[in-house]
Amino acid sequence: MLDWENAFFGIHSALLSLDTHQPAIEMAQLQTYPLVQVKVLSQQTAELDALSRLGFRLIEGEAELVLATGAGGRPEGIRIARKEHIAALRSAASEAFAWSRFRAPWYQPGDSGRFYAQWVDNAVLGTFDDQCLLAVDGQGDLQGFVSLRELPDGSARVGLLATLPHAQGLGVGQRMIEAATDWCRIRRLSRLHVATQLANLPALRLYLRCGGVIERTAYWFYR
Repeated sequence: MLDWENAFFGIHSALLSLDTHQPAIEMAQLQTYPLVQVKVLSQQTAELDALSRLGFRLIEGEAELVLATGAGGRPEGIRIARKEHIAALRSAASEAFAWSRFRAPWYQPGDSGRFYAQWVDNAVLGTFDDQCLLAVDGQGDLQGFVSLRELPDGSARVGLLATLPHAQGLGVGQRMIEAATDWCRIRRLSRLHVATQLANLPALRLYLRCGGVIERTAYWFYR
């Protein structure tokens, strides 16, 4: 994934591993890269302190949740995204995810929206996530989308999930979670994982309301 990100953004970044069996990181190694990323679990307090001493800056917090995929069915107004939907989905994703950890000054303005537009494009084509589902209204107009990927351990992961601005407050997010768990049941996948920014309180409330349980929290740091 990092190689793809670097090629997409045109940068040379590294992802720091906190494996305790590896030799200690030297400052000279960090200075080799214009950007070094690291993701740290919130309970790793010693590592958090060490990263601060090395000049890493907190970028964002992340919560990882898991939902069971028990009994239920696909809600109304759910469609499988096709190639003809890509243009509208790219536009929606670029606006919905304009703010993320892929932001200035670490990345160029507009990079975040461009990245997630390509992500949803790939999801429709099945080249990263396996499938993208659409939520539509009674007239067939787009209200939201969710992308999904099957994992080797018999579970699945939400890649992207967004409700369009005009459809906020209509229960679209819950419909998409119900559609995602139905997608899992059809494939006999017992769990659905989803991650969101700690600052994204509407998303956290949605996942908890749908029965999600927080598995872990973590922080992204850059240097």
